[in-house]
Amino acid sequence: MTEGTPDFPPAHRRRPRYRGAHPRHFEEKYKEHAPEQYPELVAHVRRRGQTPAGQHVPILTEELLAVLAPCPGERGLDCTLGWGGHAEHVLQRLAPGGQLLALDVDPIELPRSEARLRALGHDERALLVRHTNFAAMSAALHEVGWPEGVDFVYADLGLSSMQIDDPVRGFSFKEDGPLDMRMNPRRGPSAAQWLARASVEELRAALSDNADEPHALPIARALVARGGTLPTTHALAQAVRSALPEHLPKESADLTVRRVFQALRIAVNREFEVLDAWLRQLPGCLRSGGRAAVLTFHSGEDRRVKHSFQQGLRDGSYSAACDEVIRPSPAERRSNPRSSPAKLRWARKS
Repeated sequence: MTEGTPDFPPAHRRRPRYRGAHPRHFEEKYKEHAPEQYPELVAHVRRRGQTPAGQHVPILTEELLAVLAPCPGERGLDCTLGWGGHAEHVLQRLAPGGQLLALDVDPIELPRSEARLRALGHDERALLVRHTNFAAMSAALHEVGWPEGVDFVYADLGLSSMQIDDPVRGFSFKEDGPLDMRMNPRRGPSAAQWLARASVEELRAALSDNADEPHALPIARALVARGGTLPTTHALAQAVRSALPEHLPKESADLTVRRVFQALRIAVNREFEVLDAWLRQLPGCLRSGGRAAVLTFHSGEDRRVKHSFQQGLRDGSYSAACDEVIRPSPAERRSNPRSSPAKLRWARKS
């Protein structure tokens, strides 16, 4: 500011107004994005069984804590930090003196979640955060000086609500957005690019293996015939519906669209390869008596976890594992419908 120039305050910028009486789109729900300013609204949204925009409701929290049994002074590893809902409760159990290493591959959500947990009082002595895929779990433990492993490990394999609800990420067809679907948008091909390069057989296999889609072949043929002209989520959803038999009920068609989105997301992020690599490392990252827990959200994930834990029992890597999968209670499913497909499995090291 030069001498003699008046120091005017910055011009007030009004919040962009949304269409209609209530905000519909993710970016318009400014009150839900600021829970500290509007706690009553956030509570109201939660009571309606919905997830506030920009937030996530952790699933099977009490059941997870019972399985892991974190104690003061222990070391733990959160392989998929997400919003940090589970980590928030685990950190409370670890104090005083305990430490949690948190990993996440998402460069957009990770800084926000770390800032939220730091604001709750969890400093670097209690919480260590690393931006990495959880397939690099063993390397991350060595990098922080914990080569002997940890007392417990857990992973929540579901998408966070922040990822699902933000149309820019392209994980859902609820609103139109770019067909991206990458957990790390800075690496690898987007879903649109993957789809443009896929052959009919590659796409058919992805739809069958990743989502058990009964209409895999006709959908694969129809999408490949589009030749890379599906840049948005709504374009993909419409193309899938057009490939289905005309007599199929709308509910069945919507379910197929969801399965196609799931299959593409798994392929784009190589989720099964990552999970298999993580499961192979898991026993070696646990101390004697260490506990492991995994939250899965579809059959492909659950089968891999179940078979790995059973094999670990046979070869002596684990001394115990769950006989029955743990599911959300009816009350949790009512209050958080996104919890409905969740399954929790656990194992304990010899």
